[in-house]
Amino acid sequence: MKVSRNGYQNNNMTEHMVERDSKNPLDERSLYLRRLVIEALDGGGRGHIGSSMSLIEILRVLYDDVMNFDPTDPKVANRDRFILSKGHGCLALYALLADKGFFLKSDLRSFCHKGSFLGGHPEREKVPGVEASTGALGHGLSIGLGIALAARIKKQKYRVFVAMGDGEINEGSVWEAAMCAGKYELDSLTIVIDYNKMQSYGKTEIVQDLEPLADKWRAFNFNVRHVDGHDRKQLKNSFGCLPFEAGKPSAIICHTVKGKGIPMAENDPTWHHRSSLSPEQIEDLFNALGGRNAKDLS
Repeated sequence: MKVSRNGYQNNNMTEHMVERDSKNPLDERSLYLRRLVIEALDGGGRGHIGSSMSLIEILRVLYDDVMNFDPTDPKVANRDRFILSKGHGCLALYALLADKGFFLKSDLRSFCHKGSFLGGHPEREKVPGVEASTGALGHGLSIGLGIALAARIKKQKYRVFVAMGDGEINEGSVWEAAMCAGKYELDSLTIVIDYNKMQSYGKTEIVQDLEPLADKWRAFNFNVRHVDGHDRKQLKNSFGCLPFEAGKPSAIICHTVKGKGIPMAENDPTWHHRSSLSPEQIEDLFNALGGRNAKDLS
């Protein structure tokens, strides 16, 4: 079974059949968004690095090409809803929200400062554009389920996207929500799994093997596709044909690299989170992304 040239994958595809493009250099926009993350890390002196870098292309495509939203009116009724269930990856979300004008890019440097609205996990009533306070893993899908059900009851047409970490799927509440989403045939709901195969203290296959991951979601009445989570074409093609099947929620398993774009951090669990970063380490991170650029925050 082959992957079509346009990036579409059928329901029986496995990880090994995904067209991989991860070795190709990141383009300037992907580098720029990663530098925004490092600006926040530099300002706050700490943060989840590997977990944010694996999300960048997923969020980039959602915010650049897929979702309906208005930064000048973050709570407009017909907006699409995005929930970052793996809240510890919030630096990637903050970078996109700042880039889109929900708040000033210069605010990123206040990350984790006393009194800042940008905390180590996203908070709904503090950060413009954040739909749910997350960080306690396993809750985002339940929240997204409720929002999607509300849209049906109110006869509204917005879509709901929930990004989840692979380690997060160990939580039993995820599967309770999945069972309910399948039961109610919520085809306005899409889950996006950041499948970097690495948790805070080791590989997922050792901590809690998730395979066969796609079959698990299909058993809960989801229609599933695999993509390279750093390949914008594959992501756009998959997001562009949602829902994958009428009457079923959709699941996109994004095969990613933890720490993508930072060679010293890629696939290294010690870069999952750093509680302190020296000026030399910050400069090394910037240099991996083409060097610090003062224009990034303008």
